[in-house]
Amino acid sequence: MMFNPNFRYTHRIVGSLARISAAREVILASPLIPKWEVALRREALIHSAHSSTEIEGNQLTLEQVSDLAQGREVMARRKDKQEVLNYLKALEDLERLAPGGKLREEDVLTLHRWVAQKTLEHPLDVGRYRRVYVVVGNSRTREVSFRPPQNAEVPGLVQDLVAWINSPGAKELDAVLEAGIAHYEFVRIHPFVDGNGRAARVLAIWILFQRGFDAKRFFCLDDYYDSDRPAYYRALRSVDSGTLDLTFWLEYFTNGVETSLGAVKERVVRLSSERLRRVEKGQVALSERQMQIIMFINEHRKITNKDIRKLFNISAQAAHTEVKKLLGLGVVRVVGKGRGLYYELDD
Repeated sequence: MMFNPNFRYTHRIVGSLARISAAREVILASPLIPKWEVALRREALIHSAHSSTEIEGNQLTLEQVSDLAQGREVMARRKDKQEVLNYLKALEDLERLAPGGKLREEDVLTLHRWVAQKTLEHPLDVGRYRRVYVVVGNSRTREVSFRPPQNAEVPGLVQDLVAWINSPGAKELDAVLEAGIAHYEFVRIHPFVDGNGRAARVLAIWILFQRGFDAKRFFCLDDYYDSDRPAYYRALRSVDSGTLDLTFWLEYFTNGVETSLGAVKERVVRLSSERLRRVEKGQVALSERQMQIIMFINEHRKITNKDIRKLFNISAQAAHTEVKKLLGLGVVRVVGKGRGLYYELDD
């Protein structure tokens, strides 16, 4: 029998979906200059890679993940670095998964190869269904929190999930619900010896992208999971093994999308303000550092020469050069004198 998800529409789910739709419309309609779009996509990519791997115990900081994304070397465990590099590459290559938009079983194996290569104890387990039975639990206390289906059931269950994702019934659902359902079912099947959570989260992101939900790639749901990991695992465990009622999980999932997309909306609204539209109309190309300066001011209301030096690890003269162009454009203005001098956005 093909997979058929069991859930109820609740006021929480319907309300979240309505607010998600409203936020998404604001984001898609906001007038952003191209370089800002690039910056937002890059930021979402780095945050996703950091949060999704940190959930599973990766110890790299956000700054280290950013350095890795820029090709810099960081001092850390080889496995931690490889997990992050794999996740970054998987998100960057998302459009290459399932060309034509129809998911295949082979694509699921490819997805696992993307996130797990060079990280597993046995290399032959990469991109191959588990051959040993695994349980989910606390390795210290040996308490088992979840027992997935038997190994022999995995291929059929994955095939059923893939068939459902490609079905008209899945496409009739809101994209957020389809992504949430696929995320849970993938975790429940637990097809591989390791890397199931990361693969499930990338699959959900792929569904949202494929459905045109996150066309600009500004969206990062992994931060929501990582901000309260116990809540994430509680929501996954809330599904009764007998009924497989996904309602509570989908309430959690849709609230996460609402929270994450709301943060993106606020950011986009700030960045597409009148001062940036003036820059866009003048066809002025801002450097990445200058864009980061504006972003810093948006978050902290002001920036000092010391902040700029610290932000980019540059000299006082170089910091002044970065902000000089913004002063000339009227994007920022000087406030105060001497040691109390700082810059804020011009009205």
